[in-house]
Amino acid sequence: MYSGRTGESIDTIYWVDGEYIPEALKEVTYFFRDWRNSKLKAVDARTVDIMTAAHRLMETDEPYMLLSGYRSPETNAMLRARSSGVAKNSLHMKAQAADLRLKSRSIYQMASAAKSCSAGGVGTYRGSNFVHMDCGVVRTWNG
Repeated sequence: MYSGRTGESIDTIYWVDGEYIPEALKEVTYFFRDWRNSKLKAVDARTVDIMTAAHRLMETDEPYMLLSGYRSPETNAMLRARSSGVAKNSLHMKAQAADLRLKSRSIYQMASAAKSCSAGGVGTYRGSNFVHMDCGVVRTWNG
């Protein structure tokens, strides 16, 4: 369901019969690692739930391109120094956010699907062509 900047891809079932599969979430956590320094933090399954629900609503088989999942504090600080659009206390540092892209869907289609889940934050970044999804409080913004 996900492909990443490093060329890796993952297609795993992480939920069966109302239960998360710990081994699958470990695989997702590894995939969501900070690709700049390989640091890990356990991914919040609620973010994966939102991403999965939005993906199903878009009725596509194309995997998400994961641009950013977990970010270490060092990476977040470096990105903040380069851009005013990076939050000081980003949910990426809690492994509760993902920046995503699909070739077959516009960022507006992606954001609409994510917003319809009524769960978490949805940010649309037109200039960089990606959508941010997180499991924080429900809110929307344009970056």
